[in-house]
Amino acid sequence: MNPARPSGPSAASSVDPQEVAQFAALAESWWDTDGPMRPLHALNPVRVGYIRTQFLAHFGIETNNLRPFAGRQMLDIGCGGGLVAEPLARLGGTVTAIDAAAPSIAVARTHAAAAGLSIDYRATTAEDLLAEGHQFDTVTALEIVEHVADPAAFLATCAGLVAPGGLLILSTLNRTPQAFGLAILGAEYLLRMLPRGTHSWRKFRKPSELAAPLRASGLTVTDVAGVAYRPLTGDWALTPSLAVNYMLTATRSARA
Repeated sequence: MNPARPSGPSAASSVDPQEVAQFAALAESWWDTDGPMRPLHALNPVRVGYIRTQFLAHFGIETNNLRPFAGRQMLDIGCGGGLVAEPLARLGGTVTAIDAAAPSIAVARTHAAAAGLSIDYRATTAEDLLAEGHQFDTVTALEIVEHVADPAAFLATCAGLVAPGGLLILSTLNRTPQAFGLAILGAEYLLRMLPRGTHSWRKFRKPSELAAPLRASGLTVTDVAGVAYRPLTGDWALTPSLAVNYMLTATRSARA
Protein backbone atom coordinates (compact mmCIF):
# COMPACT_ATOMS: atom_id res chain seq x y z
CA MET A 1 0.00 0.00 0.00
CA ASN A 2 2.93 2.22 0.59
CA PRO A 3 6.28 3.19 -0.94
CA ALA A 4 10.61 1.11 1.95
CA ARG A 5 13.15 3.43 0.83
CA PRO A 6 15.77 1.38 -1.01
CA SER A 7 19.41 1.50 -0.01
CA GLY A 8 21.58 4.06 -1.73
CA PRO A 9 20.99 7.69 -2.64
CA SER A 10 17.43 8.90 -3.00
CA ALA A 11 15.61 12.04 -4.00
CA ALA A 12 13.76 13.96 -1.30
CA SER A 13 10.93 11.66 -0.30
CA SER A 14 7.46 11.93 1.21
CA VAL A 15 7.77 8.37 2.52
CA ASP A 16 6.80 7.95 6.17
CA PRO A 17 9.16 5.29 7.61
CA GLN A 18 6.68 4.31 10.33
CA GLU A 19 3.96 3.69 7.76
CA VAL A 20 6.36 1.70 5.58
CA ALA A 21 7.37 -0.49 8.52
CA GLN A 22 3.72 -1.14 9.34
CA PHE A 23 2.94 -2.42 5.86
CA ALA A 24 6.24 -4.27 5.52
CA ALA A 25 5.27 -6.29 8.59
CA LEU A 26 2.08 -7.36 6.79
CA ALA A 27 3.80 -8.23 3.50
CA GLU A 28 3.17 -11.96 3.66
CA SER A 29 -0.57 -11.30 4.04
CA TRP A 30 -1.12 -9.42 0.77
CA TRP A 31 -2.75 -12.31 -1.07
CA ASP A 32 -4.59 -13.80 1.90
CA THR A 33 -8.21 -12.97 1.12
CA ASP A 34 -9.19 -13.75 4.72
CA GLY A 35 -6.31 -11.82 6.30
CA PRO A 36 -5.68 -8.15 7.11
CA MET A 37 -5.82 -7.22 3.40
CA ARG A 38 -9.33 -8.64 3.03
CA PRO A 39 -10.94 -5.18 2.71
CA LEU A 40 -8.62 -4.33 -0.20
CA HIS A 41 -9.52 -7.56 -1.97
CA ALA A 42 -13.19 -6.66 -1.60
CA LEU A 43 -12.48 -3.12 -2.80
CA ASN A 44 -10.41 -4.18 -5.80
CA PRO A 45 -13.21 -4.81 -8.34
CA VAL A 46 -14.63 -1.30 -7.96
CA ARG A 47 -11.14 0.24 -8.06
CA VAL A 48 -10.13 -1.58 -11.23
CA GLY A 49 -13.55 -0.94 -12.77
CA TYR A 50 -13.20 2.78 -12.11
CA ILE A 51 -9.69 2.86 -13.60
CA ARG A 52 -10.91 1.05 -16.71
CA THR A 53 -13.91 3.34 -17.15
CA GLN A 54 -11.86 6.52 -16.79
CA PHE A 55 -9.12 5.17 -19.06
CA LEU A 56 -11.56 4.18 -21.83
CA ALA A 57 -13.27 7.57 -21.73
CA HIS A 58 -10.02 9.52 -21.70
CA PHE A 59 -8.31 7.64 -24.52
CA GLY A 60 -11.47 7.00 -26.56
CA ILE A 61 -11.25 3.20 -26.51
CA GLU A 62 -14.18 0.87 -27.27
CA THR A 63 -15.80 -0.58 -24.17
CA ASN A 64 -15.74 -4.14 -25.55
CA ASN A 65 -11.95 -4.17 -25.89
CA LEU A 66 -10.62 -7.05 -23.77
CA ARG A 67 -7.12 -5.58 -23.51
CA PRO A 68 -7.80 -1.84 -23.51
CA PHE A 69 -4.52 -0.89 -21.84
CA ALA A 70 -2.35 -2.50 -24.56
CA GLY A 71 0.48 -0.26 -25.70
CA ARG A 72 0.18 2.04 -22.66
CA GLN A 73 2.84 2.63 -20.03
CA MET A 74 1.24 2.42 -16.59
CA LEU A 75 2.60 3.12 -13.11
CA ASP A 76 1.07 1.89 -9.86
CA ILE A 77 2.50 3.78 -6.87
CA GLY A 78 2.36 2.06 -3.48
CA CYS A 79 1.54 -1.24 -5.15
CA GLY A 80 1.89 -3.45 -2.09
CA GLY A 81 1.62 -7.08 -3.15
CA GLY A 82 0.30 -6.22 -6.60
CA LEU A 83 -3.47 -6.31 -6.10
CA VAL A 84 -4.01 -3.58 -8.71
CA ALA A 85 -0.85 -4.03 -10.78
CA GLU A 86 -1.84 -7.57 -11.80
CA PRO A 87 -5.27 -6.62 -13.22
CA LEU A 88 -3.67 -3.69 -15.07
CA ALA A 89 -1.23 -6.12 -16.67
CA ARG A 90 -4.00 -8.60 -17.53
CA LEU A 91 -5.83 -5.78 -19.29
CA GLY A 92 -2.78 -5.29 -21.51
CA GLY A 93 -0.85 -2.53 -19.75
CA THR A 94 2.92 -2.35 -19.64
CA VAL A 95 3.05 -1.98 -15.88
CA THR A 96 5.70 -0.57 -13.58
CA ALA A 97 4.72 -0.97 -9.92
CA ILE A 98 6.62 0.53 -7.00
CA ASP A 99 6.50 0.31 -3.24
CA ALA A 100 8.90 1.51 -0.58
CA ALA A 101 8.36 -1.68 1.44
CA ALA A 102 10.84 -4.13 -0.08
CA PRO A 103 9.14 -7.19 1.51
CA SER A 104 5.92 -6.30 -0.29
CA ILE A 105 7.77 -6.06 -3.61
CA ALA A 106 9.27 -9.51 -3.01
CA VAL A 107 5.78 -10.95 -2.44
CA ALA A 108 4.45 -9.14 -5.52
CA ARG A 109 7.21 -10.50 -7.76
CA THR A 110 6.66 -14.06 -6.59
CA HIS A 111 2.90 -13.88 -7.09
CA ALA A 112 3.16 -12.31 -10.56
CA ALA A 113 5.69 -14.91 -11.67
CA ALA A 114 3.38 -17.72 -10.54
CA ALA A 115 0.57 -16.09 -12.53
CA GLY A 116 2.74 -15.73 -15.64
CA LEU A 117 2.54 -11.93 -15.58
CA SER A 118 5.36 -9.58 -16.59
CA ILE A 119 5.36 -6.57 -14.24
CA ASP A 120 8.31 -4.31 -13.54
CA TYR A 121 8.25 -4.28 -9.74
CA ARG A 122 10.66 -1.92 -8.02
CA ALA A 123 11.41 -1.20 -4.35
CA THR A 124 11.71 2.54 -4.83
CA THR A 125 9.84 5.81 -4.41
CA ALA A 126 7.81 8.00 -6.72
CA GLU A 127 10.28 10.82 -6.09
CA ASP A 128 13.17 8.68 -7.34
CA LEU A 129 11.29 7.75 -10.52
CA LEU A 130 10.55 11.41 -11.18
CA ALA A 131 14.19 12.36 -10.58
CA GLU A 132 15.15 9.74 -13.18
CA GLY A 133 12.87 11.43 -15.72
CA HIS A 134 10.19 8.76 -16.05
CA GLN A 135 6.65 9.55 -17.23
CA PHE A 136 3.67 7.28 -17.85
CA ASP A 137 0.39 7.33 -19.78
CA THR A 138 -1.50 6.40 -16.62
CA VAL A 139 -0.46 6.74 -12.98
CA THR A 140 -2.44 5.18 -10.13
CA ALA A 141 -1.91 5.90 -6.43
CA LEU A 142 -4.60 4.07 -4.49
CA GLU A 143 -5.02 4.13 -0.71
CA ILE A 144 -1.62 5.74 -0.28
CA VAL A 145 -2.13 9.51 0.03
CA GLU A 146 -3.33 9.00 3.61
CA HIS A 147 -0.07 7.25 4.49
CA VAL A 148 2.60 9.64 3.18
CA ALA A 149 4.53 12.21 5.21
CA ASP A 150 3.89 15.19 2.91
CA PRO A 151 0.68 14.77 0.87
CA ALA A 152 1.06 17.99 -1.16
CA ALA A 153 4.61 17.13 -2.20
CA PHE A 154 3.60 13.55 -2.96
CA LEU A 155 0.72 14.69 -5.16
CA ALA A 156 3.01 17.07 -7.04
CA THR A 157 5.36 14.14 -7.63
CA CYS A 158 2.50 11.97 -8.89
CA ALA A 159 1.48 14.76 -11.27
CA GLY A 160 5.04 15.06 -12.55
CA LEU A 161 5.01 11.37 -13.49
CA VAL A 162 1.99 11.83 -15.81
CA ALA A 163 3.02 12.14 -19.45
CA PRO A 164 1.41 14.74 -21.75
CA GLY A 165 -2.07 13.48 -22.61
CA GLY A 166 -2.01 11.07 -19.66
CA LEU A 167 -4.11 10.64 -16.56
CA LEU A 168 -3.70 10.19 -12.81
CA ILE A 169 -6.14 8.20 -10.68
CA LEU A 170 -6.15 8.47 -6.90
CA SER A 171 -8.20 6.96 -4.12
CA THR A 172 -8.20 7.91 -0.46
CA LEU A 173 -10.40 8.81 2.52
CA ASN A 174 -12.13 12.09 3.21
CA ARG A 175 -11.45 13.91 6.49
CA THR A 176 -15.00 13.89 7.78
CA PRO A 177 -16.76 12.68 10.95
CA GLN A 178 -18.32 9.91 8.85
CA ALA A 179 -14.88 8.67 7.77
CA PHE A 180 -13.65 8.68 11.36
CA GLY A 181 -16.68 6.71 12.48
CA LEU A 182 -16.69 4.16 9.65
CA ALA A 183 -13.05 3.79 8.60
CA ILE A 184 -11.44 3.98 12.03
CA LEU A 185 -13.92 3.26 14.82
CA GLY A 186 -15.97 0.84 12.73
CA ALA A 187 -13.42 -0.92 10.49
CA GLU A 188 -10.47 -0.98 12.90
CA TYR A 189 -11.97 -1.15 16.40
CA LEU A 190 -15.45 -2.65 16.14
CA LEU A 191 -15.47 -4.91 13.09
CA ARG A 192 -11.69 -5.59 13.12
CA MET A 193 -11.66 -5.45 9.33
CA LEU A 194 -8.28 -3.69 9.48
CA PRO A 195 -5.45 -3.80 12.03
CA ARG A 196 -5.78 -1.08 14.65
CA GLY A 197 -3.66 1.93 13.79
CA THR A 198 -3.88 1.40 10.02
CA HIS A 199 -5.24 4.92 9.57
CA SER A 200 -4.81 8.31 11.18
CA TRP A 201 -7.83 10.59 10.70
CA ARG A 202 -5.69 13.73 10.61
CA LYS A 203 -3.96 12.34 7.49
CA PHE A 204 -7.21 11.92 5.57
CA ARG A 205 -7.61 14.47 2.77
CA LYS A 206 -10.62 16.36 1.49
CA PRO A 207 -11.10 16.31 -2.31
CA SER A 208 -10.19 20.00 -2.49
CA GLU A 209 -6.89 19.20 -0.77
CA LEU A 210 -6.07 16.73 -3.52
CA ALA A 211 -7.27 18.96 -6.33
CA ALA A 212 -5.28 22.06 -5.38
CA PRO A 213 -1.75 20.63 -5.68
CA LEU A 214 -2.73 18.73 -8.82
CA ARG A 215 -3.99 21.90 -10.49
CA ALA A 216 -0.86 23.73 -9.39
CA SER A 217 1.11 20.96 -11.14
CA GLY A 218 -0.73 21.43 -14.43
CA LEU A 219 -3.41 18.74 -14.18
CA THR A 220 -7.15 19.14 -14.60
CA VAL A 221 -9.50 17.26 -12.27
CA THR A 222 -12.08 15.56 -14.49
CA ASP A 223 -13.95 13.24 -12.14
CA VAL A 224 -14.54 12.54 -8.45
CA ALA A 225 -16.63 9.57 -7.30
CA GLY A 226 -17.48 8.24 -3.87
CA VAL A 227 -16.94 4.61 -2.91
CA ALA A 228 -19.13 2.95 -0.28
CA TYR A 229 -18.97 -0.37 1.54
CA ARG A 230 -22.14 -2.46 1.36
CA PRO A 231 -22.28 -4.57 4.54
CA LEU A 232 -25.12 -6.80 3.37
CA THR A 233 -23.19 -8.04 0.36
CA GLY A 234 -19.65 -7.44 1.67
CA ASP A 235 -18.59 -5.55 -1.45
CA TRP A 236 -18.06 -1.94 -2.54
CA ALA A 237 -19.80 0.28 -5.06
CA LEU A 238 -19.47 3.76 -6.52
CA THR A 239 -21.73 6.35 -4.90
CA PRO A 240 -22.38 10.09 -5.30
CA SER A 241 -21.39 10.62 -1.66
CA LEU A 242 -17.76 11.60 -1.04
CA ALA A 243 -18.17 11.46 2.72
CA VAL A 244 -15.85 8.49 3.36
CA ASN A 245 -13.88 6.84 0.53
CA TYR A 246 -13.54 8.43 -2.89
CA MET A 247 -11.63 8.21 -6.16
CA LEU A 248 -10.38 11.12 -8.24
CA THR A 249 -9.19 11.41 -11.83
CA ALA A 250 -6.97 14.20 -13.18
CA THR A 251 -5.54 14.59 -16.66
CA ARG A 252 -2.65 16.39 -18.32
CA SER A 253 -3.17 18.18 -21.60
CA ALA A 254 -1.51 16.57 -24.61
CA ARG A 255 0.07 19.97 -25.28
CA ALA A 256 1.88 20.01 -21.92
